Amino acid sequence: MEINLVAAAGTTLINPSCCFKSTFSSSSSSSSSSSSSSSVVCQSSIMHSKDQISHDEYQKTADWLMSQTKHRPQVAIICGSGLGMLADTLKCQDSFAYSDIPGFPQSTVQGHAGRLVFGELKGKTCVCMQGRFHMYEGHSLAKTTFPVRVFKLLGVETLIVTNAAGSLADGFHPGDIMIIKDHVNFPGLVGLNPLSGPNDDKFGPRFPAMSSCYDKDLRCLALDIAKQQGVSGFMQEGVYAMVGGPNFESIAEARLLHRLGVDAVGMSTAAEVVVATHCGLRVFGLSLITNKVVKSYEDSESVNHDGVLEVGRLRSLTVQQLVTELISRIEINNNDDSKNAV
Repeated sequence: MEINLVAAAGTTLINPSCCFKSTFSSSSSSSSSSSSSSSVVCQSSIMHSKDQISHDEYQKTADWLMSQTKHRPQVAIICGSGLGMLADTLKCQDSFAYSDIPGFPQSTVQGHAGRLVFGELKGKTCVCMQGRFHMYEGHSLAKTTFPVRVFKLLGVETLIVTNAAGSLADGFHPGDIMIIKDHVNFPGLVGLNPLSGPNDDKFGPRFPAMSSCYDKDLRCLALDIAKQQGVSGFMQEGVYAMVGGPNFESIAEARLLHRLGVDAVGMSTAAEVVVATHCGLRVFGLSLITNKVVKSYEDSESVNHDGVLEVGRLRSLTVQQLVTELISRIEINNNDDSKNAV
């Protein structure tokens, strides 16, 4: 028997096992079914869309930030594990702890400082997140992507996302930098999507396309910059997959991802990019390859977060120089249809 359970956006999904229990219960127990109907709903199946955030809440945070700083950012940068040094390159800084910003979640991961930094870089006004938010910290996807919509309201036009990732591609090695050309959003494939629930038309359409969410012109520009800086030898381009974490992948999971064409895997980024694309931001993404994901049962290697941070430290200057030069060449006012202008 096959049962299809379809739920409208924002409604509660019912676990099939609960449905079977209700359907096949004996008639003698039917009299008490109304009093226990609430137990039929399995809370583990409630989607992240239950945590809806109103447009006014995003606006409140944006208004607070604009009242605290004179900076009006054109570019936003989200720093991954061990890559928070990008914020240190900003001049004339104004910085705010996440705990002081109305509506902001808190980052709890080692290597994420938990600060929002505004400043100038190569003639562009930027805002930089030193630390992002993850599903595995207990945040809903609406919360993990909360800053992206705030950036939109601040006037940001281009979003740069960075992360630390494990390599699945045989030709990728720790220390390589992978420019993201596409992603596989595994949480989204099973219904955990930051766009679930009522659509906010003020940000974007109900059904946004994701076929070109990583800007091709910016990717080509980054590859050119890498050649000019003499670091093209460890520059890669590939497909990133987001998984929920916090555990690293099992060998069977790694093999599955590899067969699906995934080059690198991590626990962030894709949801942020979905929201950024929905609200019309131009996106550039890169992954710092910090480890090889184990795909063989004969391999005794294992990965840990300290090793991830160490590779981030060793490659921090290269990433900083690449992103800095990329920002210097980005033209502003690209939030309209002129996406072909770098």
